[in-house]
Amino acid sequence: MSFHQRSITFAAAVALSVTVVLPAHAQSWPEKGITIVVPTAAGGANDAMARIIGQGLSARLGKPVIVENKAGANGAIASEFVARAAPDGYTIMFGYIATHGINPALQKLKYDPVADFEPIGMVAASPTVLVVNNAVPAKNVKELVQLIKAKPDSFSYATAGNGTAPHIAGELFKLSIGQDVVGVPYKGSAPAVVDTIGGTTQYMFPSMFTGYPQVKGGKLRALAIAGEKRSRVMPELPTLTEQGVPNVNMSQWYAMFAPAKTPKTVIDRLNAEMNAVLNDKATEKKIEDQGAEVETGTPDQLKALVQKEVAHWKSVVTAAKIKID
Repeated sequence: MSFHQRSITFAAAVALSVTVVLPAHAQSWPEKGITIVVPTAAGGANDAMARIIGQGLSARLGKPVIVENKAGANGAIASEFVARAAPDGYTIMFGYIATHGINPALQKLKYDPVADFEPIGMVAASPTVLVVNNAVPAKNVKELVQLIKAKPDSFSYATAGNGTAPHIAGELFKLSIGQDVVGVPYKGSAPAVVDTIGGTTQYMFPSMFTGYPQVKGGKLRALAIAGEKRSRVMPELPTLTEQGVPNVNMSQWYAMFAPAKTPKTVIDRLNAEMNAVLNDKATEKKIEDQGAEVETGTPDQLKALVQKEVAHWKSVVTAAKIKID
């Protein structure tokens, strides 16, 4: 056998060993604990759902799954952290409409929501709901608009922070009714809800996940769904469009992402295990009891959604001239 022939044979053997070893290594994942980075403070919808899913993943994978909150900059801090993390499947992110949809339209980001991430899969969708505190006498949207226009200085709305979905919904509502209202930004949905219940602010647009428990408990009154269709959780509640206030469509979505270049075998495993957790009836009920609707899908479907959302919110923010201070 010539040297050239021996070289070819050796190269082929090495190539074969690589193709065999890599899948075997990928199949051994996970070999240690996994961290889910949540881009919001503890107590909100993102945090609650991430913990529900983390418990399910831990049970299925046989490894600890911890949740780490990295709030700030409307999720941009956490997003950049995960985008720069090692692409090994041990650091993943619970992203949502702000981090991978709205932020590119409002901020100069240090991450690309498409190029810097590998989509794992959808988790849930939660329509935004217009709620008022119990001191506001309005029983429907028409009555609320009349009250606002009669005494605009007596009304303000709470947001989970500048650039968040509740903020965008509030700005679109102002434009749709043709009346300026002061928006009050908070550091997350939880304190915004507390102050709305207490009367510091009169109304807000939380996700159904955040607002529904308060409505169910009688602490807030729901007036409308700010989405294209009614919610399965509260089918009796009409949309804003049905009540004469169009163009305020804000349905929040939640999904899981990994850093770009995470091996496809790891992504596929995470997708399969996460979908199994979400399809578990007990898990589904935990999420739906909070007002969210479980959504599952493939990594490719989530990638297509992110690309669509980035383009959509850029056009909405530009047309509505929405800015963050």
